[in-house]
Amino acid sequence: MGYPKGNLVSRAVVKPGIYTVIPPEGRVLNVLPHFEGFSTTILASPKYGASFVFYVSSAAPEAKTVKTWCKDEGVESFVYFMDEENPGEGKLTVRIGDEEKVLSQGGYAYAPAGVGMDLLNASRSAARILLYKQRYLPLFGYEARVVWGNVNDIQERIYDDMENVFIQDLLPMDLGFDMNFHILSFEPAGSHPFIETHVQEHGAYILSGQGVYMLDEDYVQVQKEDFIWFGPFAKQAVYATGRERLSYIYSKDFNRDVEL
Repeated sequence: MGYPKGNLVSRAVVKPGIYTVIPPEGRVLNVLPHFEGFSTTILASPKYGASFVFYVSSAAPEAKTVKTWCKDEGVESFVYFMDEENPGEGKLTVRIGDEEKVLSQGGYAYAPAGVGMDLLNASRSAARILLYKQRYLPLFGYEARVVWGNVNDIQERIYDDMENVFIQDLLPMDLGFDMNFHILSFEPAGSHPFIETHVQEHGAYILSGQGVYMLDEDYVQVQKEDFIWFGPFAKQAVYATGRERLSYIYSKDFNRDVEL
């Protein structure tokens, strides 16, 4: 990398307990035990106030987990195959319990608490993935189940009666699940219908485009490859800017009352 060409600058914003914006510049790699051949950055952590952990990772050819990830009692996990070095060639093998599937780009998998997952990139193309884990909040009479899917097979639906904003739901909405993942997309000039203020947290990875996000009391320019953490009750809304669709995948906790 060598010496900087000028003053050291950063677009990162970190306001513990409120929100963060983590651009790709300045990220460092973290060593994850039992992940061989993965180059991983931890983007969200309880260390700054998040209730979950969110990662972005590049899995080299033959990269694999050598111990089941998140087979800890009470921890649920999620993987999303974001993109690949050579489009059309990447394949990510995921094993959850006794079931194994090969994911192509856009594929994802959810493992219920205590089940965990094993990952293998058996292709010749590096694959970039998003990983997520959080402690599951059980609800008597309900339980989560293994979910497999691909965003390319999910029909977009219009979001809040706005014909230039679209949403895709990745996980079931029933009470067995205490969290979900969605992809929200704004055509140029699209925006939220109002400024949101809610108890739910989000972890969002921008897949395309750019925009201006209201985060708490700030207006922050964001773009493809940025990660945003939204803390509880942080005011939030975005205007899509630029000439292409602003799209991001994000997590949301839901379906549970607040514990005292």
